[in-house]
Amino acid sequence: MTTCIQNGTLVTGAETRPGDLLIENGIIQKVGVGLSGDHNIDATGCLVFPGFIDGHTHMDMPVSGTVTADDFKTGSEAALVGGTTMLIDFATQDKGGTLKDALRVWHERADGKCACDYGFHMAVTDWNEQTRRELHEMADAGVTSFKAYYAYDALMVDDREMYDLLCEMREIGGILGVHCENGPVLDRLREKAVAAGHTSPAWHPRTRPSIVEGEAVSRFLRIADLAGAPAWIVHLSTADGLSEIRAARERGQQVLVESCPQYFTLTEEVYNKPDFEGAKYVCSPPLRPQSDQDALWQALENGEIDILSTDHCSFNFKGQKEMGRDDFTKIPNGMPGIEHRPTVMYTAAVASGRIPVTALCQMLAENPAKMFGVWSRKGSLDVGKDADIVIYDPKADFTISAENQHHNCDYTPFEGFRTAGSVRDVFLSGVHAVQNGKLVETGRGRYIPRDKMR
Repeated sequence: MTTCIQNGTLVTGAETRPGDLLIENGIIQKVGVGLSGDHNIDATGCLVFPGFIDGHTHMDMPVSGTVTADDFKTGSEAALVGGTTMLIDFATQDKGGTLKDALRVWHERADGKCACDYGFHMAVTDWNEQTRRELHEMADAGVTSFKAYYAYDALMVDDREMYDLLCEMREIGGILGVHCENGPVLDRLREKAVAAGHTSPAWHPRTRPSIVEGEAVSRFLRIADLAGAPAWIVHLSTADGLSEIRAARERGQQVLVESCPQYFTLTEEVYNKPDFEGAKYVCSPPLRPQSDQDALWQALENGEIDILSTDHCSFNFKGQKEMGRDDFTKIPNGMPGIEHRPTVMYTAAVASGRIPVTALCQMLAENPAKMFGVWSRKGSLDVGKDADIVIYDPKADFTISAENQHHNCDYTPFEGFRTAGSVRDVFLSGVHAVQNGKLVETGRGRYIPRDKMR
């Protein structure tokens, strides 16, 4: 049985062109004009993208005395409705634990539950000789990307450990992403704020100023340069961090840069909302002033941002965010977003005329496929690739709200955002899983072992 997507505008990272896609056995079999199959889908007036990849999510994750609102089932269903056909979540080593145990736990959380395909990065929190040996085992298991933290007592590594970890990345052909905030400094700033009676959400960004990110970005990049390893900056949010990245690239370093929709569409003004509403936007790094947002937009337009992920880490306002009503440091950090990433960025970046649609395809599909080792089967509309396909109708506008989202969360940071179009249909390995915006097939996601970065 063959399926043909006809009369659409095919989008790649290099061009758009009219064309048809013929799908059989979960694979793109032909790309051309005038194709027909046993079952035909009319995409007239629509954009046809390769399935989107979200390279930064946190599902079913224990944090801050609670667990994220979205598990792998609800989070992946929201992802698929929004056009994301693969997510890569962060399996996280416990202090005193092993990478093998962390990978097993994350498989138990995800296997058999995902609506979209999935993989894992491995967050390294306890550096020792056993961890060093296990990195090679992780690569053999298809985990070729890793993360380290410069913040959070239970997660962060020191500079000596960071250097050793980066040297090992060079040996195994892996890539390391780092959460770049100076943890000890921001901890002290938070302590001083609370001691002075400053407990509202408005103090979240004030105790995590841009220099805390910029300093950590600079330190990580210098150490990566010394180790001779590529560097992945996760969730870039500041002009300060961007200037350090530009300096490193001018030195000839390979630096991969990720940012997120919230840093392009929201500013720190939301933390001043009344009735504790600002708690909904508490994430780390925090939302920034307009000047930082302007700098990120310039970088996006210049092609300096490689991938757009979400850092999806959802908590309900009721019962979870409210844990910090009397102390902002107790608000669980994170926001939902995996469903809305493609539509928000299409609206804000493409429909506004700031970037071409080809650039969006690069950041949502092509570049993450190459960075995270799935380019052989995902990230483009080429013959032989998995038939992960998104049909986007640029005329089907809607307003984002908590009521119409699929996240298992009682709010959305994009409440009231009017979109320019929406995702109409999604195919996952040739299965027509989302039809006219409705999820009709779930639980078909597969674990995807990954190769080295291309």
